[in-house]
Amino acid sequence: MCGITGWISYDQDLNTPTTRNTLEAMTETMVCRGPDAGGVWLDTHAALGHRRLAVIDIEGGKQPMLVERDGRSLLATTYSGEVYNYRELRAELESLGHAFRTSSDTEVVLHAYLEWGDAFAERLNGMYAFAIWDPRSEELLLVRDRMGVKPLYYHPTPDGVLFASEAKGILAHPAVRPAVDAEGLAELIANTKTPGHAVYKGMYELRPGHLARIRRDGLTVRRYWALEAREHTDDLGATIHHIRELLDDIIARQLIADVPLCTLLSGGLDSSAITALAAKGLADAGRGPVRSFSVDFAGHTENFTPDQMRPTPDGPYAHALAAHVGSDHSDIVLDTAALMDPAHRAAIQSARDLPLAFGDGDTSLYLLFKAIREQSTVALSGESADELFGGYHWFHDPEIVAADTFPWIAAGIADRFSGPRSGGRVALLDAGFLGKLDVDAYRDARYREALAEVPRLAGESGHDRRMREVSYLHLTRFVNLLLDRKDRASMAVGLEVRVPFCDHRLVEYVFNTPWAMKTFDGREKSLLRAATRDTLPDIVADRVKSPYPSTQDPRYAAALRTELKRVMADNDAPVRPLLDTASVAQALADDAGESFRTGTELVLGINSWLRTHGTTLEV
Repeated sequence: MCGITGWISYDQDLNTPTTRNTLEAMTETMVCRGPDAGGVWLDTHAALGHRRLAVIDIEGGKQPMLVERDGRSLLATTYSGEVYNYRELRAELESLGHAFRTSSDTEVVLHAYLEWGDAFAERLNGMYAFAIWDPRSEELLLVRDRMGVKPLYYHPTPDGVLFASEAKGILAHPAVRPAVDAEGLAELIANTKTPGHAVYKGMYELRPGHLARIRRDGLTVRRYWALEAREHTDDLGATIHHIRELLDDIIARQLIADVPLCTLLSGGLDSSAITALAAKGLADAGRGPVRSFSVDFAGHTENFTPDQMRPTPDGPYAHALAAHVGSDHSDIVLDTAALMDPAHRAAIQSARDLPLAFGDGDTSLYLLFKAIREQSTVALSGESADELFGGYHWFHDPEIVAADTFPWIAAGIADRFSGPRSGGRVALLDAGFLGKLDVDAYRDARYREALAEVPRLAGESGHDRRMREVSYLHLTRFVNLLLDRKDRASMAVGLEVRVPFCDHRLVEYVFNTPWAMKTFDGREKSLLRAATRDTLPDIVADRVKSPYPSTQDPRYAAALRTELKRVMADNDAPVRPLLDTASVAQALADDAGESFRTGTELVLGINSWLRTHGTTLEV
């Protein structure tokens, strides 16, 4: 998948040993994203760095990559991601006279830019984040995929820009210090995932579906894709048929790889559909069987306790689907010791660049990917299906739908991602500190901004209008929380995770399908179930939604309390001034149980983040 870094400066010569040292330090932070190879390229005003995870054209796809003609460089790129329609684009470009020296999609992207300029972005189908430097005009182009599957950060400077796949690449530059103000902290806590917001002062995340152009006279950003409201004219049967056609094509494209490939299988509808379609595609191509992996916790299935979030354990359903399609299946079983191992927590904390947002869900995902990476380099995942097809329970709760805020906030998901906890994420933070952040006002402002963006159909009103809003909020905000989490955990171990449900053709089509059609059988994800039921056993097709699992081992909460005691005993712990001592005392009480679990996870994450990143809080 790769990691990219770079530095543009119009007021100095960057082709120097000092610049190379700085660029290599920035690039070194991306080693986990690209363990296979690395390289840097320097020009007078441009310095590009790259770390490579080799997936397509192992020998020919080395980077930074140049297009040269008559002994001079026309373009240079540092590129991360996959363009799934690169073969069609290559054939079209060859018909227009372009010649290629590799079989990589990276070279196709360069030639597409030569042919069509920045309009080429509209032709790409895939997940990507890349930079193209044009020495002829001395301009840099940054491009990010439509759904924001791959991250891309930038930091404007007085004479140019710094950029990287992750914030840490920019923070490695000596001119940047890791500072976070009240707005950044509010963004961190609010669970709004504001497009473009990077938390750190002076830093931005390029918004999904956008490109940025950097010239001597400054930086401009342009949107090249956005969700649009369109009339849906297909009947139910045609809609189901078209969704299946799209899924078949999407999976076929995303099975292309020159390295071992697998699927992530939870036994839910989304991952099961991906695994079943992948199994069929590989079998048809004579490449089967598909490999599949699930995460589980020691004793979880045997001692599972259902709750509102998770009515059933994953294990039996994952095994049923694996048996049905004949996958080569493995369970990755984790225990509390692994989840609390300081090395594991430090690794995922470093990967995220921010405090862990999902507690044990972050650490367990990292450990799952770490185990998978020993056997596969590419994995297909079911992310975005719930946001696209209406899978979460709050899509179907009239009170939550009507709430004047983000639906997942109204549903309490910010405090309950690890299950129902009474303490909440901010329960241990000082009221005065939280008052300075004014998270509620910040969240409300971001909600109003999001609503103002929603595309409308003329005459659309009532429930249809509101469900379009709810869908848009999930597809432009909530899914990015999950995509960012998935990217950081996977790239921390050099695993490329592909997300078929983020294909923009599918997203555009389903977004404009009427809500009544999305729930035609009275259930969640009606269209996806109907489109893939023929590939699934009934027990899986009819399963009620259950989110990514969380450990129910009481020893996990006890281990968190032990760690919190260590923090409170450390007079130099950077998080201590931010805490409410009375609430911490309650959390440390022997009878606290799991009441403050999510709050403790946040506090421990903040403490680690402040200490390891040297972050300065300007509140």
